[in-house]
Amino acid sequence: MNASDSIVIIPTYNERENIEKIIKAVFGLEKCFHILIIDDGSPDGTAGIVKGLMAQQEYADRLFIIERSGKQGLGTAYITGFKWALERDYQYIFEMDADFSHDPNDLPRLYSACADEGYDVAIGSRYVSGVNVVNWPIGRVLMSYFASKYVRVVTGFKVHDTTAGFKCYKRRVLQTIELDKIRFKGYGFQIEMKFTAYKIGFKIKEVPVIFVNRREGVSKMSGGIFGEAFFGVMRLRWDGWTRKYPKIG
Repeated sequence: MNASDSIVIIPTYNERENIEKIIKAVFGLEKCFHILIIDDGSPDGTAGIVKGLMAQQEYADRLFIIERSGKQGLGTAYITGFKWALERDYQYIFEMDADFSHDPNDLPRLYSACADEGYDVAIGSRYVSGVNVVNWPIGRVLMSYFASKYVRVVTGFKVHDTTAGFKCYKRRVLQTIELDKIRFKGYGFQIEMKFTAYKIGFKIKEVPVIFVNRREGVSKMSGGIFGEAFFGVMRLRWDGWTRKYPKIG
């Protein structure tokens, strides 16, 4: 029995080149993490690879999958995963990409920020100590960096990497945030979740990480994803003035 207090949620769409390697990398860590894959109907057989691993004794009871029909958006994938984790006894819930842009070796550092240092949310931050991005085209680096700057200016939210998708939440954060009221589906989702946690009053720490552009597979980034984030920030600023946020229990 491989018991764990932590679940790593990994959304996938056409990640057959990466999925087995990322799963084995997480399971190779000294600390035991469980993994939940949320696959949006990948036509390349990603889900089949995961289910093949699940059938092996060494992965039993620590590797799980939810299969959804078609691409439904990053945000809805994570909300599905959060609800699944909250129905079980996980105390620390992680977000992570499948393509090794997030280094599995940083998972224990995010865990320690919450479990040992007392923070409620730990963010794997590309920008808290400079610009720690490898192999991204300069245009994309600038777009991402200034998107986070833009969020800080408009909302007054002091996190440096507001669009980061590498995070650890304490269980009580996701229990308190009204998940069904989270509106954004793309990278605006990442901003909205952090901003909501901040407005509720949870303690947030940025843990510096190095983000490495994927070596295999195809990026899912698009102008529409950044567009949602860009225009959605104005709405978040309005919410910050007018919305009544839940209280920490």
